[in-house]
Amino acid sequence: MKAPMHPYAVAALAFILPGMGQVANGQPRRGLVFLFFMLLLGAITAKTAAPDVSVIGRYAGGLFIYALSLFDAYRLARLRYEIARRGQA
Repeated sequence: MKAPMHPYAVAALAFILPGMGQVANGQPRRGLVFLFFMLLLGAITAKTAAPDVSVIGRYAGGLFIYALSLFDAYRLARLRYEIARRGQA
């Protein structure tokens, strides 16, 4: 069985390409769901935000889901990595 990626590598991949951390963890559907909701909530907050709101505030919904996807990808990668590491020892 193939060893899982290091959690820091998964976190870096998820930081650069949203949703790809979940794909690297073997959950492509979960990554696609995160990406879909990131775009959906980013679009909703962009449409409903006041004109004088900053860029971060304008896309706050999408950025929130992006942050959740980073934590989720790292958490699962860390869990898989530790299980594989302890199983080999």
